[in-house]
Amino acid sequence: MNSSPEPIRIARAQGGQVEVKGAFDAFAGHIPLRAGFLSVPSLHSRSTRLPLDMRRDWENEQSTWAAQMLSTARYPVRLDPGPDTRLAPPDTHSGPVRPPAMTAQACPPRAACR
Repeated sequence: MNSSPEPIRIARAQGGQVEVKGAFDAFAGHIPLRAGFLSVPSLHSRSTRLPLDMRRDWENEQSTWAAQMLSTARYPVRLDPGPDTRLAPPDTHSGPVRPPAMTAQACPPRAACR
């Protein structure tokens, strides 16, 4: 749990990239990675941001999803208006839409192979 009263901030920086800022522990640092953020080394530390040159609606989806996961884990989160302020209701699926899983067909009986 975040011991700092300052919330974790997800915002669009001046360069256009969506970044996660603030003081957070290792668990909170791993949550945005599950939402598609990258941990990128910089001169003095590491920064967490979304990949560059992605569609703005994809960036909005991923930043909103990361904010929802962090708030579900009871971390204080501030989602700046730059990415997206439309939070989905908590009872809906908040992750990106994934195709349904493929199921394997049953093998034919041995008698049919002869």
